[in-house]
Amino acid sequence: MAKLKWGMIGGGEGSQIGPAHRLGALADGRFEFTAGALDHRADVGRDYAKRLGVATDRAYGDWQEMLAGEKNRDDRVDLVTVATPNATHFEITKSYLESGFNVLCEKPMTMTVDEGEAIVRIAKLTGKICAVNYCYSAYPMVRQARAMVRAGDLGKPRLVVTNFSHGHHGDATDADNPRVRWRYDPATAGVSGQFADCGIHALHMASFICDDNVEKLSADFASTISSRELEDDAMINFRMTGGTVGRLWTSSVAIGRQHGFDIQVFGETGGLRWASEQPNQLIYTPVGGRTQIIEKGEPGLCEDTQRLSRVAIAHPEGFPLAVANIYCDLADAIRGEMRDGLPNASDGVRSMAAVHAAVASAKEAGVWIDARPPMFR
Repeated sequence: MAKLKWGMIGGGEGSQIGPAHRLGALADGRFEFTAGALDHRADVGRDYAKRLGVATDRAYGDWQEMLAGEKNRDDRVDLVTVATPNATHFEITKSYLESGFNVLCEKPMTMTVDEGEAIVRIAKLTGKICAVNYCYSAYPMVRQARAMVRAGDLGKPRLVVTNFSHGHHGDATDADNPRVRWRYDPATAGVSGQFADCGIHALHMASFICDDNVEKLSADFASTISSRELEDDAMINFRMTGGTVGRLWTSSVAIGRQHGFDIQVFGETGGLRWASEQPNQLIYTPVGGRTQIIEKGEPGLCEDTQRLSRVAIAHPEGFPLAVANIYCDLADAIRGEMRDGLPNASDGVRSMAAVHAAVASAKEAGVWIDARPPMFR
């Protein structure tokens, strides 16, 4: 089967997320890196793309040049990844969808709820795929957790507790580092800092595993480093449409925590826990029973978990291969086999609605606010 053609916008040399996308897209031989506009500095972006093996005529100076260059080609790219600063996601994603391209957008998908709803409508109108890179949901054992909830192994979920908290922005003397500063600047990050950056991964994970959506929330934000306009720590209480109670903590000043993304789901007849720093294991406890460690690669796991596992039991599979699983699902979807776990534009707009609800709630001392996008109320 011929490889699909893949193009990337952003994610240039020195980028944190760029290498993960390139490793992920190419890991399984489903895509070839065909086109790129990798840097806001045109010459730098072109040079880097060529060094990565992109043909000279498809190493572009910016996303507009790439759109113009690709849209009329017979061998145009099949998928475009948008890995640029948050404020640019909407315009780029919208433009490529309207020109008939499938898109994988980094989170957050947009800066506003209206923009998010527009993307959902455009994707539906054009019939093109708009996926959002909630890649943690593509770890094999996260797919196993979701399958267990769906199978009733926990009974009805009562409580979900999740956090995404690290300490890598806790040094006030490093607050002006450009790689840090933009995350707390409304001009580039939007209305929210840490919650929009990391917290929405945890919120999406809660919805993904519990197979439910957030209905309302109450939030408390803090900027513990005074120079920051946006929050670097947040606590969110939420309720899901099915009645599940949710608790979420996210922070970038929790010095001593490295990655700090984990989730626990407590149901009527059991509980489970998954942590990104031990991603091959799922901890499961049936009510009245012994705690069990379920290992990636062992017999009896769900089909989705087996499909997205590449190496034998006891061998680690990490973040780039979770991203690769998103690309596997995308490759299948582009060829007509839509995968149930692929995060899409609806997930993107639900996240943005939750961000804006949390910002509004925090400004009103934690008042409960409807967290659903208007189109889904």
